[in-house]
Amino acid sequence: METLQRYHQDINITPALTERINELISHYPEGRQKSALLPVLHELQDAHDNWLSVELQNKAAEFLNITPIEVYEVVTFYTMFNQKPVGKYMLEFCVTSCCAINKAEDVMDYACEKLGVKPGQVTADGLFSVVGVQCLGACGYAPMLQLGDFYHEHLTTQKVDQLIADCKEGKITLHDK
Repeated sequence: METLQRYHQDINITPALTERINELISHYPEGRQKSALLPVLHELQDAHDNWLSVELQNKAAEFLNITPIEVYEVVTFYTMFNQKPVGKYMLEFCVTSCCAINKAEDVMDYACEKLGVKPGQVTADGLFSVVGVQCLGACGYAPMLQLGDFYHEHLTTQKVDQLIADCKEGKITLHDK
């Protein structure tokens, strides 16, 4: 069992981020601000190196005028929210049925070996994390992984090599915003 460890995170709530969060909240009726929790958490995570410390989760609660436990419940339920530092490039390998049958775990193990990490760890340079995730809904394209907002399908070790090289060279776009 992994021990609970507190990680330090520099929190930077810029005026632009505050404006974006308030705009998201404005889409919901008065008294229903909690409905904006998922998009607010995404914005905060995207603005803070793709993870949410307890302190940043508390900021989300403040924005939404809800209790911190209401935020913690959501963050601990959804695997898309990271509760500890992750690499800039998080390789999320689907490891469920169709991908598993098509050797996704072998390709994931290859990526881990190439990067010198175990699943869930961050490379020493902070660039990469490798994790196994549940179904990403692209069964016809197995094995596959998600990197940022994008899917990479029909994976082979050669495709993983190219993807890692492209990340190191800054050629990968993570978000379509």
